[in-house]
Amino acid sequence: MKSKIIAISIFAITASVVGFYPMFQNDVNARVQPEPIQPTRQVKKVQPRIQLAILLDTSSSMSGLINQTREQLWQVVNEFSQSTKDGVIPRLEVAVYEYGNSRLSAQHGHIRKVSDLTTELDEVSEALFSLTTDGGDEYCGYVIQTAINELQWSDSEQDIKAIFIAGNEPFDQGPVHFGGAIEMAKNKGVTVNTIHAGNFKVGANTGWKDGAVLAGGNYMSIDHNHKVAHINAPQDEKITQLNAKLNQTYVPYGAHGKEKIKRQIKQDDKNRAVSSGLMAKRAASKASAMYNNSSWDLVDGLAQGQVKLEEVEQQQLPEEMREMDLNKKKAYLKQKADERKKVKDEIGRLSKARGEYVKQQKLNSPQPSVSTIEQALTSAIRKQGEQKNYQFKTN
Repeated sequence: MKSKIIAISIFAITASVVGFYPMFQNDVNARVQPEPIQPTRQVKKVQPRIQLAILLDTSSSMSGLINQTREQLWQVVNEFSQSTKDGVIPRLEVAVYEYGNSRLSAQHGHIRKVSDLTTELDEVSEALFSLTTDGGDEYCGYVIQTAINELQWSDSEQDIKAIFIAGNEPFDQGPVHFGGAIEMAKNKGVTVNTIHAGNFKVGANTGWKDGAVLAGGNYMSIDHNHKVAHINAPQDEKITQLNAKLNQTYVPYGAHGKEKIKRQIKQDDKNRAVSSGLMAKRAASKASAMYNNSSWDLVDGLAQGQVKLEEVEQQQLPEEMREMDLNKKKAYLKQKADERKKVKDEIGRLSKARGEYVKQQKLNSPQPSVSTIEQALTSAIRKQGEQKNYQFKTN
């Protein structure tokens, strides 16, 4: 009887252990299993911005300043076309104001916004070519205040936000004192830089330096009457031909697409009329990432994620696309994008060779160093950008 009880007890203990073992194993396995690997989330980097407002005195003596600015726009763009912040190419936005022109309303301080902050650089070029001079009163504080109030400045402290005001009359004229206007600019994180069109000491003695110091910006003087020399190069003719091919890759859409592609060609004509060298600089800018026409070109619009092809109404498309189904539309635009990349790459290659040629020509025939608006803009932007960890290509 006793041995029977012992046998039953052993059986019961064995059964409990055997029954518990899988549970024990499951518990151990649960504890030693590695944590599941979470998929890495790709955080899209925010594109930084370089926002520039150029405020030009267009009174009677300033025709040289206007010519310099319109002829050096593309060189400024090319200076920053390879700039980056945290590995991302910034978006360039430019606005243009004129002030001091007697044709403009005295009630509004003889001031006019010629173009808003825009990525469409053809609009900026058009604005600059539209400027003419006439005598008037130059109110620097007033135009700075107007630009601060009217433009859509970025809220990000990481973006470059700069005003460049150029002129030659005393800086403290007009009903708005420059001190209050500059304080408004600082409150929005906008740096005001002053460019005196004339002698450095004269500008310093008439408030231009005081304005820059107060703003934490750069004070510079330029020879505004210096005529910009555009060196023609062997690559210019081929670059001009490639520019024409580049234009053919643009696919206008929307209410103003047709007008804006005409503007693109018109600005080509105006720059080419100045010199083939200037046209080559413009073509290099058009081949860069900073030439962005996403508001009217389907290729840029799709690449920038600003338009969905299936949502574009038929009447907003160019005629050659209206009868296509969605797949054919996509194939057509891909072909245009591929063609554009090929042409841009070729323009880039020739522009680099052109740059080497021009550099050598300057070494062979050195000219006296003259400060122009291009040097004033680029030096100040580099200085202010480096303070915010922007990287600029060293020339």
